[in-house]
Amino acid sequence: MVSGGSAGIGFAAAKIFAQRGATVVVTGRSAERGENAAKELRALSGSSFFLQSDSGDAASIGATVAEAARRMGRLDVVVSAGAEHSLGPTPFADMTPEQIASGFSTRVLARILPVHAAIPFLRQAGGGSIVMITTDAARHPTPGESVIGASGAAIILMTKALARELSRDAIRVNSVALTITSGTPGWDRVFAKEGFANHLFSKAVARFPQGRPPTADEVAQATVFLAGSAASQITGQTISVNGGLSFGGW
Repeated sequence: MVSGGSAGIGFAAAKIFAQRGATVVVTGRSAERGENAAKELRALSGSSFFLQSDSGDAASIGATVAEAARRMGRLDVVVSAGAEHSLGPTPFADMTPEQIASGFSTRVLARILPVHAAIPFLRQAGGGSIVMITTDAARHPTPGESVIGASGAAIILMTKALARELSRDAIRVNSVALTITSGTPGWDRVFAKEGFANHLFSKAVARFPQGRPPTADEVAQATVFLAGSAASQITGQTISVNGGLSFGGW
């Protein structure tokens, strides 16, 4: 299951899973976008499907995960990628209290609620793998990324804590942290108009040691690796896919 899997990193990962023969369910708020994604996935793996859901709403995603597990017969892998927020990098002093609250709620709850709902089904399957998508701003925030970075740091800590808690159930938990990444809705929003975020990330794009930013497919490859058996001895880790824009971590 890939929550928020109808576009961006989630959809790129879903396509790799489907290409490898997995039954994939993607979730998302947009029925139109989700059905288009499912149609493409079914061409790769005929049993794949879409379920409309809001990852940030506990009742919605809880019912969706239960239905996904029922239709598939079991749940082995959860990729939590759904946390789209309309407000990008913004100086903290310029944010309203409502924007601060919604920024945390969207970027944290929409990441962890699908995981919480999926744990009973992963336990029933005898173990499995969880991968959450987060941001490298948690480790190296730039101006305007206070709430974004703090939310990402919460996911990194959750990754470590959940890996310990769920190890007894043979459930691995890892995360992938990304920077500005091409081929994603976030990329399109940032560069669609002039403003603070456009200026900030235009400078970042020019500084990538590899000469370009990572693509959604490249981040998805790391995500699928962490989810699979090749990473069977990796848990509690957050891997940055940032093209060498920054180094170090915690």
